[in-house]
Amino acid sequence: MLLQPRGGALAQSIEAVLEALPDAMRTSVSSETHSAAVELTTGVHDSVGGAVDELGTLREDIASLLHGLDLTAGVAGTHPFAVWDEMVVAPGARHQEVMGSVRALARREPTFALHVHVGLPDPEVAIRVANRMRVHLPLLLALSANSPFWQGRDTGLASARTPLFQAFPRVGIPRAFADFGEWADIVDLLIRTDTMPDATYIWWDVRPQPRFGTIEIRIMDAQSRLDRVGPLVALVQSLARVEATEGLASEKAIHAQEVLDENRFLATRDGVHARFVDPVTAQRIDVAELLSSVIDVCTPHAEDLGCAAELAAVADIAADGADGRQRRLADEHGGLGGLVEALADEFLVAPAADPA
Repeated sequence: MLLQPRGGALAQSIEAVLEALPDAMRTSVSSETHSAAVELTTGVHDSVGGAVDELGTLREDIASLLHGLDLTAGVAGTHPFAVWDEMVVAPGARHQEVMGSVRALARREPTFALHVHVGLPDPEVAIRVANRMRVHLPLLLALSANSPFWQGRDTGLASARTPLFQAFPRVGIPRAFADFGEWADIVDLLIRTDTMPDATYIWWDVRPQPRFGTIEIRIMDAQSRLDRVGPLVALVQSLARVEATEGLASEKAIHAQEVLDENRFLATRDGVHARFVDPVTAQRIDVAELLSSVIDVCTPHAEDLGCAAELAAVADIAADGADGRQRRLADEHGGLGGLVEALADEFLVAPAADPA
């Protein structure tokens, strides 16, 4: 979020930011649909630690640049008190294309997400893993939920960002695809019939990205603190490896679309306190219990990937949901303006050093 330094309101300043970018930052910093948003993109890394280190450097670099423009930055799934009639769509060609396509839907308040790409060896493995990762999307949303406030009020939700973004077309948990060819046929049909310009206009919670050789997990709220990014990324990477090599999600769960959609809503509403529906046992299961079993399966894979420490820290996130933390900060800092200023203060908080 591009922020005004006093009061914490959104700053519609992306054009000034892009003009001030040094050449070294231009591949990592870009605009988004709204003029008050800036996107930070790391390069490709073979470790979670490397990706988070680069993200930390990017936060430092953009904070320094913004300081020279009398701006600050902060991160949350939504800005707590922005209202739609103050929003400006960014001038870039893609953003204007989105505006022309979805019209008034693009004039809502901006939302902010954490997207994670995981490289996979071939298209068929990618589709298989994407199908299976669908089962884990509600858990990832519950752990990342970081947007309780919207238009100046407490929504009662853990992730107000999720239903806000749901207004866009081609969103949510996609169906399972038989193979890469079936996925490609659907994408090709939508492009050939001029429904969308290209596959990046599919905004599902998980989607293949053939040009990168990845699947992209898109369901998570953006994280205010850097120390919450690494654990979530480690969980995504480890789960993808589990699903690519041995499989964790059951066939019944993979094809229980209605259950997946219901669990997505429960995660939206309750965050780390959600109780999901287990389609296999026909019982409810707490996030903490589900996460414990997932971590047990993922830990050997995390050790192979070099992110075991980050994965272990996911339990700390589950014990203190970011939505509840925002509510505490608002109380401690005298309201939503103080909350945004506190989020800006936390923008550069580095993860604790690994004692090992």
